Amino acid sequence: MEHAIPVSAGERFRALHQRDHAFIIPNPWDIGSARILQALGFEALASTSAGFAFTRGRPDTMIGRDAMLAHLRELVAATTLPVSADLENGFGHAPAVVEQTIVLAAETGLAGGSIEDSSNDTQRPERIYPLAEAVDRIRAAAEAVRGLAKPFVLTARAENYLHGRPDLTDTIRRLQAYGEAGAEVLYAPGVVDPQQLATLVREVGKPVNVNVGIKGARSTLAELSALGVKRVSVGGALARFAFGAVVDAARVMQQEGRFDFVDRAIATPDLVRLFDAPQP
Repeated sequence: MEHAIPVSAGERFRALHQRDHAFIIPNPWDIGSARILQALGFEALASTSAGFAFTRGRPDTMIGRDAMLAHLRELVAATTLPVSADLENGFGHAPAVVEQTIVLAAETGLAGGSIEDSSNDTQRPERIYPLAEAVDRIRAAAEAVRGLAKPFVLTARAENYLHGRPDLTDTIRRLQAYGEAGAEVLYAPGVVDPQQLATLVREVGKPVNVNVGIKGARSTLAELSALGVKRVSVGGALARFAFGAVVDAARVMQQEGRFDFVDRAIATPDLVRLFDAPQP
């Protein structure tokens, strides 16, 4: 009996989460890095708000929605792979704004996107939205997804561990509530301890993404897969690694007057071949 082959980006992306093992979803920060990652054989890509902000010389969360959507349009056009977007907090506090952001993001051709429960607002007394407010925001995002013409995988993020609140019980409670509100994939960046991850995966009951681009994350893909994790990302780590290489080379030039970093640089023809690799 033949099985239908998923054709839309969203269907292809959803199918990756339904296998019995985890997949890596690396995070490009521009067109070139997206094309390189596709040429190297990855199955899907995820944007990084931090990595893109760095290309503008800005810190994370300091890029507005219009600029981010334009960037996402470029990433989607640069690859045939499903692309999921880091949509920060939806670029606004109100559920209606989050809903609009999902609709606008889907129009770029994305296969999915994530909404976090951090307000990114230094004027608010707490950086993490109260649970009821956070759930309303995910519910609005899920409602927007249900109204889309094509499948879109909604990921909900619980940001406790990135904001000085390493409370696993509250994090699990939040993820469970976000799943009930309609999120399809759940994600708690900063939770990297294998025992905590095993508990989280067991308790939330939906596919879980883990970010290994965070200090302290040492588990391998095989180890995370054995814990039941379905998706593994690196956040802004690849971008930081690339920018770090620039800083290291520049310091050697400036402080020592040496240029031997050139010997470790990828050759131009090799880089161009990756950019121009045939797309499947």
